[in-house]
Amino acid sequence: MQSVWDDSRSVAGRDYVDALIAAGFAKDDMQVTFDETSVGDPADSIQFAVRVADDCLIGQVGPSVSRPTALVMPGLSDGTCLLGETRPIDW
Repeated sequence: MQSVWDDSRSVAGRDYVDALIAAGFAKDDMQVTFDETSVGDPADSIQFAVRVADDCLIGQVGPSVSRPTALVMPGLSDGTCLLGETRPIDW
């Protein structure tokens, strides 16, 4: 996460998902929020997460966040990490 942010200041979820895949995490265990708002504006921040056993590694980046943040939190009972609608990871 930090290297993607340092290299590009990217707020593109795909960049972080691809970095997590390169680090050895399974894409099927990931979620990411949308890069754009419902009216097509760039997102102020995005969140991405990967499920690891019962926990989730959750990251957040974007211009409204003072710095990239990552936390390990308990996973949700439905097997996911993030609440609400997330975008398909279909690449």
